[in-house]
Order: sequence, then C-alpha cells, then structure tokens
Amino acid sequence: MPPQGQARWRAALAASALALAAGGGCRGGATGEVLRLAHGLDATHPVHRALERFAGLVAERTQGRLDVRVYPSEQLGSERECLELLQLGSLALTKVSASVLESFAPAFRALSAPYLWSGREHQRRVLDGDLGARLLAEPAAARLRGLCFYDAGSRSFYTRERPIRVPGDLAGLKIRTQESASAMEMVRALGGSPTPIAWGELYSALDQGIVDGAENNPPSFHLSRHYEIARYYSLDEHTSVPDVLVVSTLVWDRLRPEDRAVLAEAARESAAYQRVLWERATAEALEAIAAAGVEIVEPDQAAFAAKVEPLLARYAAEPAIGPWIRAIRAAAPPR
Repeated sequence: MPPQGQARWRAALAASALALAAGGGCRGGATGEVLRLAHGLDATHPVHRALERFAGLVAERTQGRLDVRVYPSEQLGSERECLELLQLGSLALTKVSASVLESFAPAFRALSAPYLWSGREHQRRVLDGDLGARLLAEPAAARLRGLCFYDAGSRSFYTRERPIRVPGDLAGLKIRTQESASAMEMVRALGGSPTPIAWGELYSALDQGIVDGAENNPPSFHLSRHYEIARYYSLDEHTSVPDVLVVSTLVWDRLRPEDRAVLAEAARESAAYQRVLWERATAEALEAIAAAGVEIVEPDQAAFAAKVEPLLARYAAEPAIGPWIRAIRAAAPPR
C-alpha cells in the first residue's frame, strides 16, 4: 500500500472508531442505527445513484431503524481499504469491483476472465441466478457478504499517445490496472505492462505520464474526466467485471432477521434500478467523449479474444476457479 493510502486508511479507521465510540456501536439515537456505506465513484455515477436509492429504501422499510449514509469518491479510502474496514466492523457496507474481491475470495477471479460472457443476457442470467448467489456468499470466511451485483459494463482500453487497434499496439505501454492479479495477467497476455494504481490517483498518473493508458467502462472514463488526457478509446471490451455491494458480516450478524431481509431486498431493487441508469449513462458517455474530440476506435474484438484464449484455458483448468468458469460458460444461452 502506498504511503498516502496508508495515511488515508489510518484516518478512515480513526474516524470510524471515533464515530463508533460516540454513537454507542453505530447507534444514532432518533435517526436509528447508522450504517456507513463508502465507495470510490463520483456522486454523479449511476452506481452512486443506485446506492442512494438503496439507502432510501432501507430507511423507509425499517421506519428509520437503519440509517445508511453514503460516502462517495474514496472519502473513506480505496476499495481495498474499505473492504479491510468492513472486516474490522468499522464500516458497514461498500461497493467494490469484483476484481478487488479476488484476494478475499478466490472464486471472484472467475469474473475477471477476459471474454467470458457471450453477451449481457448471459451475464445477467448467471449473476441473478443460483451461481450468482453462491458467489456472493464466497467471502464469508473473510467476514464479508455480497448483497447484489451492479452492472459495470464492459472495460476497454484508453490511451494518451496512440490508439489501440490490434493487440500489438499495447506493446511497451504501461497500462493502469486495478489491484487484481487477473487484470494484470490479462494486460500482460495482450502485450502491455500492467501498473496497479488506485482509482483516485489515476488522473494525475495519466497527466504526468506515469502510465500510458488505462482500461475502464465508458461512464467511468467520462465522469473521471480521463478523456481530457487520454484521447483514444478503443472498444475492445475485454472484460465485463461487475461491481458488488458488500456488507460486513460483523454488522450483518447482529442485525434483526427482518432488517437483514430489508437490506437484501433493497439491494436487489437498487440493482435493477442501476441497470436502467447504466444503459443510459453508457450511451451518454460515448456521445459526450466523441463530442469532446476523443477518437473512438472499434477494433476487431476477435483478435483480442484469440490473444487471451490461452489465458482463459489456463484459468478453466485451475481448481479454484475452473469449475466456476465452466459453469458460467455452460449457462450461456444458445446462439
């Protein structure tokens, strides 16, 4: 963890501990029990708006017994730092990329496999079904519990100096990735040099040339204003890694059964709401970056898929994630 990340983590932990002490274990008196929910995205992001909807549903349906307060934009730390605060019970909930959950529950590595899904219908069938429910339960040993999946679209490369039209264009480029072994392996397989950097530090890293590019979905590329520096966006759509709403089991286990049921149902409803927002935001983001002068490239995705096929085959043979990958592929709708 970089020094600035350590400082932020310590500050967040201290703030949470003080609030716990002052509030009698997060009890907020007339406003009910305060459950802090932190994430790293901008307050205009579709996921943040879905989390606000989640908080409203919880307050309404518990008659104020639970008061979910949402902290966007890494106010309480990076995604990994927030998960660590959940493990301590100092933070109640967080939204993270499934990639970041890999080091807490290895099964989530399966969701980072490149070109795993045949399309959006396939992904939603899996994540909304039994396989998705089993995945959400996987981090229990790490004192974490998934409540729902949010749509994070498809991730594509964006670069500062030259467009990515074929996999070979990534050669020699430093590409920012999440703190995910799978994401780094994918970039290496395509010929790039993976460079893990926290999301909140990426704008300056691009601006200073610490990295040559990054990869993310259209709304995140647009709302982060990374398009001001990275003027090429290549829709190779190498992965479709969902976001996950996660609750601390230290918090979950002490809630009333009826309040747990409210959280679970509110999470599912917020996920359905977020999907509608996401589709609209994706179209608007692509239109906005094009209007800002970004060159949007539509490369031959088959060339990228072929380049990473050996990596996917290796994943499918691994005991920890192979069964998940095979089950996901078997659930694809007939062509």
